[in-house]
Amino acid sequence: MDSTEPSLAGSPPDSDPARLWRTILDLRHGRPGSGSAKPPTAGDIRAGIGSGDGESLLLCDLYLPLCAAAPRGRYAVAHLGQSLDGRIATLCGASQWVTGPEDILHNHRMRALSDAVLVGAGTVRHDDPKLTVRLCEGRNPVRVVVDTNRRLDGSQGVFHDGAAPTLLLCAHDLARPGERVGTAEVVGLPRCGAGLDPAGILALLADRGLGFVFIEGGGVTVSRFLQAGCLDRLQVTVAPLILGSGRPSFTLPEIETIDGGLRPRSRHFVLGADILFDCDLRG
Repeated sequence: MDSTEPSLAGSPPDSDPARLWRTILDLRHGRPGSGSAKPPTAGDIRAGIGSGDGESLLLCDLYLPLCAAAPRGRYAVAHLGQSLDGRIATLCGASQWVTGPEDILHNHRMRALSDAVLVGAGTVRHDDPKLTVRLCEGRNPVRVVVDTNRRLDGSQGVFHDGAAPTLLLCAHDLARPGERVGTAEVVGLPRCGAGLDPAGILALLADRGLGFVFIEGGGVTVSRFLQAGCLDRLQVTVAPLILGSGRPSFTLPEIETIDGGLRPRSRHFVLGADILFDCDLRG
């Protein structure tokens, strides 16, 4: 947040969405503002919101729990946007845009709350995302690209725009000491099956002070973190769209019975025409 912006720390809870979002950022990033006044708690903020203020209620109910959970240490949240039939992209990889503008804003808010935003090589190759915060107030997180086998040619904007510190993670046998791709630092990690060990990735980031990690895609990357038990929260936004074919949201080991599936405690939120399912995997 720009230091010239006023903070709500120590002030009565305010239901104005813009001011409320600044307060949420302050709570998340430990910026209580000037003076000795005690910053408001999540309960204070929630109690000050009128029942008819939909945008402010969404901000409180969706993002305040993350502010409470993240300071405990490592915290990993993954998000996918999918069609009604469970597709995140067409067969050729086109995914812009499966979900609507409200879900895109949600992704930017999650970036603003996070220490690092992580994506796989396929997402970078097909979408060339900036992975910066542009649709809401907040700072850019460190950008992390997982490219185990160095499939990317390094021409993508995330490696050259200098908008935020960027890491390129690959198999250790493909990384050279001190190597950079554009402005991105190349870091080698041990192989784990067809990819890199999700727990090892989170440990590396935590050692760099990046405890709150937002995993923004794609489906293979999110599936690997989910299968490894490395996610604290999973967010899936479902759009009223039927593709009929395409890339699935999740690729996980086969199960034989419904009881073998994962049924986490979840909440849901309306984001325009879409529905966001916010799943607590540690509850």
